[in-house]
Amino acid sequence: MADWTRRNGNGLGKGQSEEILDRENQQMTENLSRKMNRLKNVAFDMQTEAEDQNRYLDGMGSDFESSQGLLSGSMNRINHMIGANKSNRKIMCYIVLFLVIIFFVVYFLVTRSSGS
Repeated sequence: MADWTRRNGNGLGKGQSEEILDRENQQMTENLSRKMNRLKNVAFDMQTEAEDQNRYLDGMGSDFESSQGLLSGSMNRINHMIGANKSNRKIMCYIVLFLVIIFFVVYFLVTRSSGS
């Protein structure tokens, strides 16, 4: 901001200094208005992003709940199959052995392909 008392002493009249002050105030008001608009846009963008993230998290929560239901149902069926009788235990051992072999084959293939 300029020192208007010096300018007044240099021959500017009271009316001219008031005009200069008015123009300067108008310019500062416009600058402040632009900055406020930018802040409002940023706040609106932040609100929109927060709402999107909340919707995403809500969807994730429901996905986890449905996965939990699916896994608990599977575990109940496996427990029922294990407890049914001796022949089911033998089948269960074969299934576990098969899964372990598949795991090692996939592990071998992944390490072999990433090593190349």
